[in-house]
Amino acid sequence: MHFLLLLWCMYLESSFNFFHFWFCFCFPKESDLQICQHRALTCCTKKMEESYQTAVRRERTQNIQALNFELKYMIVGHITAFQEAFESLLRFAENHTTSLFETAYRAMAKEAAEPVKELFTDLSLYILGAETTVENAVLRFFDSLFPLVYSRLINPGIIDLSEEYTECLRLTRQDINPFGRYSKEVVTELSKSLWASRMLNQALNMGIEVINTTEHAALTKECSRALVKMQYCPHCQGLTLIRPCVGYCLNVMRGCLASVSELDTQWREYISTLEYLTNEMAGSHDLELALLGIRNSINEAILHAQLNGPQLSATVKREAKPSPDNTVEFISYMKRSRTFYASIAERLCDGDLVMRDSSTCWNGEDVVESYTSRVVSNGLKAQINNPELKVKGLDPLISHLIDKLHHFNQQIHFPIRMGGLGSREFLSPDKKYIYYIDIHTVYVLNKQFNTVHSCDDREAWLRW
Repeated sequence: MHFLLLLWCMYLESSFNFFHFWFCFCFPKESDLQICQHRALTCCTKKMEESYQTAVRRERTQNIQALNFELKYMIVGHITAFQEAFESLLRFAENHTTSLFETAYRAMAKEAAEPVKELFTDLSLYILGAETTVENAVLRFFDSLFPLVYSRLINPGIIDLSEEYTECLRLTRQDINPFGRYSKEVVTELSKSLWASRMLNQALNMGIEVINTTEHAALTKECSRALVKMQYCPHCQGLTLIRPCVGYCLNVMRGCLASVSELDTQWREYISTLEYLTNEMAGSHDLELALLGIRNSINEAILHAQLNGPQLSATVKREAKPSPDNTVEFISYMKRSRTFYASIAERLCDGDLVMRDSSTCWNGEDVVESYTSRVVSNGLKAQINNPELKVKGLDPLISHLIDKLHHFNQQIHFPIRMGGLGSREFLSPDKKYIYYIDIHTVYVLNKQFNTVHSCDDREAWLRW
């Protein structure tokens, strides 16, 4: 028996040299080992145990990356397609709007080019997540447009406006409302569509953040020791062909991934959020229709200003798409990943890692016919009964990620749609609160604690 073990140790030595593992050829006492302790003689050393722990950390990351690959590939691909589509659409809509001035309002076409460019730049930044609003972008455009309409169309005799007079016209635009209801209609129509696009872009990036964080989540000392015991300790006895029992593997993996599995509830909600946002974009909030409609809305606004030209002059003087098929395929795939984090331990224990078609398997101590210990379920609470390792608590990094995902899901399903019809959004000076003002109610969202409160006395709040 000792001769066979000697031959096995020689084989291990050559293998570890090949994989750059340090190896000391000896038969250490049981007290020398911290993990692979066994009654019989062993080929392993304490130094090898440390090398094994390094190996399981690397393998754990690689295995989770392999599981994540297709999901990550789908999300990254959809982000790229989405951004290319909306950027192309914005460029087309900008050119479409510019052509209005070049064909119908040539007198102001050159000067209107810059405000049009700024408008679509602001809309692009909004979709990409900048801290701005559609309302600010649109109203800023109409503020810049009014001096041009006033001096080139309503009073074409004015050759040059002074900077002071131009600024005066800009400041009085919202008071005298030269464009009637049309400026607000642009805000309303764009807000609904661009809100869905903005949130979808954020949702896709949130998905990548979740995947990246879980791939590189820290491995606890207890977990790395349990993985070494499960995967490498049999090698110390020359048992290279034996595999862990299925139940044993599930206990180890569920313990190691207890924090990650806690993402399950919010991940399921996240998938519903993706589906909701996609439906919003494909339905009445179609981005293409809204952006291409800017041209007609601006034209109607200018015509309204011209029609009321004399009255405005007197007042001024006094005031002085990703393709549908790809989207369906993407959402269909994402819906299938709804249980991704609830079943990650099971998938890691699938395949070649465990022994399924054999009468014997490794239970962490010896070769047995079956694993007899209790197999715990997924989740942090269930690990209190895990016989293979102790789970101390939720990983702080994963805890923060769960809170962030919860906050995002809450924001999407919030009763008031940011920038939507009949609502306005304000950020408190200390940036801790977001106020959503509806026609009847004020909603206060605490960004730090993800809580929502409402105040039905809207007028009292506005006076405050």
